[in-house]
Amino acid sequence: MKILQALFFPPEQPGGVSSMIPYVQDRFNKIGWPMELFSLPKRVRGKGQEEVVFDTFDPKPFEGHPIVDKYLQTYRDYVWWTKLRMTKRFDLVHAHHPIAALVMKQLYPDTPLAMTVHSSYERELILNGKIAEGGPEHKFLTSIYRELEHKADRMLTVSESFRSYLTPYVDRPEAIGVIPNGFDEKRFKPISHENEVVQLITVCRLVPAKGLDILLHACAELKRRGHPFVLHIIGDGPIRPELEQLALQLDLYDDIIFYGYMLHPEEFMPFFDVFVLPSRAEAFGSVFAEAALCWLALIGTNVGGISEQIENGVNGLLVPPEDPIALSDALEKVITDPVFRYNMARHAWNKAKRDYSLHRVISQLKQVYIDLKPES
Repeated sequence: MKILQALFFPPEQPGGVSSMIPYVQDRFNKIGWPMELFSLPKRVRGKGQEEVVFDTFDPKPFEGHPIVDKYLQTYRDYVWWTKLRMTKRFDLVHAHHPIAALVMKQLYPDTPLAMTVHSSYERELILNGKIAEGGPEHKFLTSIYRELEHKADRMLTVSESFRSYLTPYVDRPEAIGVIPNGFDEKRFKPISHENEVVQLITVCRLVPAKGLDILLHACAELKRRGHPFVLHIIGDGPIRPELEQLALQLDLYDDIIFYGYMLHPEEFMPFFDVFVLPSRAEAFGSVFAEAALCWLALIGTNVGGISEQIENGVNGLLVPPEDPIALSDALEKVITDPVFRYNMARHAWNKAKRDYSLHRVISQLKQVYIDLKPES
């Protein structure tokens, strides 16, 4: 069976898809199922000219809003690029972005299509202050889910909580399969070490949705309580200047290191002690599984896929979102009790190896592909 993994941007971009799909490709190729990747280069902008037509709703009333116009133009660009560069036919397409899925089904209607919804673009835009909940951009983006349901032969997502999120926007939520992301454990090499001062690390895009303002306020409270630490922030994004200014205002300049974007943070994480990320929303939160495989204690917010990965007090600590005091209390607990911290990290590693192995993902995807294309 020849399979195409249709992505949005190239797989070197940060995020859960990039952490998994190239390794999925490698495993399938090794077992004799040829698999290729396809994506839209960032340099392709404004090329497509075709009208965008959907079956379940009319996009025209939403035009004139910048987010919608950009989305539709990207759709046209994906059509243009696919027609230009796609020279092979595949037995099955597995898409990992709505635009990729809908374009592939438009151009190859007879090819079975699986679609994994990895995240909520509209929720991120709301949390980042870019669009209003219930506004036209929000309505347009959530309408895409029913279009995907109509077009895809199989819809998947990455957590039970995200399937619940999709429920109001589709007709048959019970038909959406759940396959959590998986990781090649050979990429992760825990290192035995003892840090004199506890080293905290977070890895994410620097956008409001990730809650790093809450983390900095929690760290300021931690410092007021007299607990030494160093916070390492790996990632980049539009609010980095604001976060750096907030660190200065909170007298945290000497306690925080901003690294910027890093392609393979898993090579860096094993030298630290605690992974913390107080996201305001998260469909899955791949970085928590990655941190667990590096043998780090986990602290996250009780939202989305994070709460499915962390059993509070066993393999990590869960705190409410938007609560710097609760986050500071959790940090204080892991900083002052190294035995508790070590045991949580050990349980996190065990759970991640058991539940988020790439072997498990390969097995589940194979069954999905066989169901969609049984004669292959």
